[in-house]
Amino acid sequence: MTEADSHLSRRAVIKGASLGVGISLMGPAPVEPAPAPIWSGEYRARKGDVSLYLFRKRQGAPTAGAPPRPVLFLVHGSSISARPSFDLAVQIVARETGQARFHFYGGSSGALRAGAFAMARPERVDRLILEAFTWTGKGSPTLGKRAEGLEYFRTHNRRPRGRDMIRSIFTRDKPGTSDPAVAEALADAELPFGDTIPTGTYLDMTANLPVVDPAKVKSPVLLVRGEHDGIATEEDLLEFYRRLPNPDRQFVILAGASHAVALGHTRNQLWHVMRAFLEMPGRLDGKA
Repeated sequence: MTEADSHLSRRAVIKGASLGVGISLMGPAPVEPAPAPIWSGEYRARKGDVSLYLFRKRQGAPTAGAPPRPVLFLVHGSSISARPSFDLAVQIVARETGQARFHFYGGSSGALRAGAFAMARPERVDRLILEAFTWTGKGSPTLGKRAEGLEYFRTHNRRPRGRDMIRSIFTRDKPGTSDPAVAEALADAELPFGDTIPTGTYLDMTANLPVVDPAKVKSPVLLVRGEHDGIATEEDLLEFYRRLPNPDRQFVILAGASHAVALGHTRNQLWHVMRAFLEMPGRLDGKA
């Protein structure tokens, strides 16, 4: 062994010994507890002859006496139902969760419904997320094209909704903003239940806008718009945003997104801004 070899060997031994001491002092790395299994439940809320399907999902089954968790409603849009969209009588939820106020997320026409509910029942709404929302519809290329079928929407309770229509949700604004496989998966999940859906939301968006008055929405609001979304112009949404009375309001434009924000390539950014909004501290003006 040469002197150089001996020096290297001693250095390696000392380094190894130091590392061993460090590990011994720190002890074993902490083990993260395994997350609770996902629990879900199905419910029906009835209003007259209308039966509303509700799907509840949370981490871990609800247990008696446990502190109540915040509730986030996910309200789907015109052409896709809740289960493929999100994997989800307010009285049912209040009874089951022990909460009186809830967070609401609405996408596309679901944003119109969530906004209308916030106007009608402000005491039930904690924070409100409006994604792919439209206010007056002014200047919207999507709604301009859709208005060509207004007479059909007035005279028919249901409209066709086949595979090509579902695909168009992801391509009509800017192709490439989502994975084509998502559209195919949605179509596979939806079409076994039929190839027509109610026309009511399309009639609202072509003949009855605006259906949400920003001055009557009292809760904190997050507006999320995809950069290429053709259902509402940036100017239209900015004017809605300016008229919201609660100072806890945010307007986010997601670069590279189209109308299908929640199911496009930018969905992770959407969940990030949603979580940040829902977890932000209380009122910015310091009021209760």
